[in-house]
Amino acid sequence: MTTETNTKRRSFKAYLFLFLIIAIGLFALYTWITLSYSYSTGSRAGFLQKFSNRGWICKTWEGEIVTGSMMGNQEKFPFSVRNEELAKQIASNIGRRVEIEYDQHVGVPTNCFAESEYFVKNIKSLPDVPEELMQKLPPQK
Repeated sequence: MTTETNTKRRSFKAYLFLFLIIAIGLFALYTWITLSYSYSTGSRAGFLQKFSNRGWICKTWEGEIVTGSMMGNQEKFPFSVRNEELAKQIASNIGRRVEIEYDQHVGVPTNCFAESEYFVKNIKSLPDVPEELMQKLPPQK
């Protein structure tokens, strides 16, 4: 009877091990899919208000752009950066008006990849005064 019990225990352990391997594989596949394919792409313009390297274990670059007019109707747009060179370029533009291009990745399973679902892929500096306001200003002497 001991050999039969030992066989059942080994069989249960084998099934449990196989289940764990399959679960880890499916989780890795899902993570790869969410990071490889973007749900949407786009761009936003605004003032780069905040940019920091955050996290306890997984450090990620996180930022925030304030969009909308300065008098009201302001919206904060959170974003994440996964490229170190791009992070340096963004950090040098804090407080300035910028336009960012991003990919949206929905359903990324952990914050180790990013805290936001918007991953910046390019940044461009803009003049501090928008084009519409520049046309309304009187010419300077």
